[in-house]
Formats: sequence, structure tokens, C-alpha cells
Amino acid sequence: MRATISLAALAVGLSFAGPALAKPAKCFTTDDGAYPCNFRALDKAGSFEISAPGKPTFTLEVDEPGLAHVFADFGTGRSVALPGQFARSRQDGACWENGETQVKLCAW
Repeated sequence: MRATISLAALAVGLSFAGPALAKPAKCFTTDDGAYPCNFRALDKAGSFEISAPGKPTFTLEVDEPGLAHVFADFGTGRSVALPGQFARSRQDGACWENGETQVKLCAW
């Protein structure tokens, strides 16, 4: 009986340890404008991935609160780092902006 309860607890724990599921969202990028997308949280720091058919997949990795680097997969299966650092927008916390390149990335 004790082994059965332990195995059941382990199975439940492992079910929560898997990768986060993508959730429907609305995204915006400077190049593509607004479009429906899938949003997947990557960690507790706020890193995330957004993807949509026919659009690049963007991965934003938080370096420290309010600052991040962004990577893009343009359909090749290979992520390419976008130049510069992105800062969380003061006007909209769902957006990240690159002051050097004027690129903006949002997910609501």
C-alpha cells in the first residue's frame, strides 16, 4: 500500500515537471505587426517563446529583471541571436524593446 501511494505521488509530481504547454495569445513584432500566436513560459524569471504558423519563433531569455536577449528561428530550425539587449517596456509590461535596433516584441 505504501509503495502504491509513493508511486502515485511520484507520477503526479512528474506530470507537473514537464515543459509548459503553449497558450493562445496575441503577439506583436515590429516586422510582422499583430497576429495570433502561441505563448509558452520557459522559466520563473519570465523567459518565454512565441510561435505562429508562417512567422518566426521568438525566444526571449531574461538576463536580469527588465533585461533580456532575444533569439529567432526563421523556419530553419536554428535560433539566431538578435542584436543588442531588450528592455521591458515601461508603457506595456507585455512588450520588450531594443533601443539600438528599434525592434519591439509583445505577447498578451
